Amino acid sequence: MVGSADIAAAVREAIPRAAVELRPDILAAMEAAVERERSPRARAVLGQLVRNAAIAGDDRVPICQDTGYVWVLIEVGADQCVCGDLQEAVDAAVADAYTSAGLRASLARDAFTDRENTGFNTPAFLDIVTRPGPGVTVHMMLKGGGSDNASALRMLAPGEGEEGVRRFVLEAVAAKAASACPPLVVGVGVGSTFDKVGMLAKKALLRPVGEPHPDSHVAVFEAELLDEVNGLGIGPGGLGGDTTALAVHVLTAPAHIAALPVAVNVGCCAVRSASIEIR
Repeated sequence: MVGSADIAAAVREAIPRAAVELRPDILAAMEAAVERERSPRARAVLGQLVRNAAIAGDDRVPICQDTGYVWVLIEVGADQCVCGDLQEAVDAAVADAYTSAGLRASLARDAFTDRENTGFNTPAFLDIVTRPGPGVTVHMMLKGGGSDNASALRMLAPGEGEEGVRRFVLEAVAAKAASACPPLVVGVGVGSTFDKVGMLAKKALLRPVGEPHPDSHVAVFEAELLDEVNGLGIGPGGLGGDTTALAVHVLTAPAHIAALPVAVNVGCCAVRSASIEIR
């Protein structure tokens, strides 16, 4: 049995770490991009981002001033029981972490009726899913407004197929990438339902950059899309260059025979996430 306090403790520990430490896979991809980039301006921007990450880690200060909202994806093993009020426990952990670490609170009380800041970066946004095997995996992501505002979702006709997905992703990136702090990691969800496909796209950002998709067909599609995204020439910081994105990650799911849901959720140059195993 895993209690809500165990999950809250994992979130509490992960928040300040993710806020100041760039994920190793993102840093490695950024450093590799510096070597490949042909534009002097773009190389300079990439170099500044690498240096910014080093300063943030050394001085224990946030990588970005937008310290994001907190998204928590909890994967519960099929034979595992989770007890307690998860929302209350996680919200308390978030409030404590943001206050203690001096992170900016960025949540409005109500998107429509009350735009006053809640003051503690709560509530956190929780998703709970089951999976085979033992234990519980807690994924935590700090998601800034710039990258989340670049999200897009469309219900394609099934006949539009793979080329329709490709076209939609390129349109979405071309429209908003420059304002989402590139170089990006582009998360793409394909399938499920209208309300679930966005989570697929966001979950795709959790896969380490450089780790190939287990399905060879999808892996080839990701590589082709990455080439096409980088061919847009938007570049680091939106200032032009070869490196608009570090990776494209696709996550697929079943869908109704009459539907082809597609969503894009981009991670900015500081994809801030952590995954913790609780057993």
